Amino acid sequence: MCGRFALRAPRQALNETFGLERVPRAPGRHNIAPGQLVEAVAAEASGRRHMRLFRWGLVPSWSKDPAQGARCINARSETALDKPAFRAAMRYRRCLIPADGFYEWQARPHGKQPWFFEPEGGGLLALAGIWEAWQGPGGEVLETCAVLTREAEGRVREIHERMPVIVPPALSGDWLSANLQDPRGIAA
Repeated sequence: MCGRFALRAPRQALNETFGLERVPRAPGRHNIAPGQLVEAVAAEASGRRHMRLFRWGLVPSWSKDPAQGARCINARSETALDKPAFRAAMRYRRCLIPADGFYEWQARPHGKQPWFFEPEGGGLLALAGIWEAWQGPGGEVLETCAVLTREAEGRVREIHERMPVIVPPALSGDWLSANLQDPRGIAA
């Protein structure tokens, strides 16, 4: 489960890594938590990428209560297409969530110990995300997202059984493409 991550990279690094024309200025954050606004890269139908802000915790468009998002910060990549809460977003509304690294918690006898995982040698990660737009009874729109997770591997497996899906740069265009109807191959 991915419950916290960091994004401290300079704006220029975001532009270059994610193929953006410009990224709005924002302070670096070391401990991004569920319920907060997160920056995410999404693509228009034309393929043009842009940075958007989503609240972390996906609220399905059909939900009657936006508080449901507090429980939906992650979606299992193996089953997201089968779950009503994630199915449409997984199929049609995917995003990349930039991160310098992510935290996983190790269960210990007297609580949990956080561990921070980042790319060897630095750089940015592209966490696989899905997003949804929920419209309230008064017409207000709330855009939310969830991070896709997978079975942990490598160093992360020693700490936790799940980790975020990390989209390799060569597959980021495919992940964002509206033409990709079954993204499970990328999110494996």
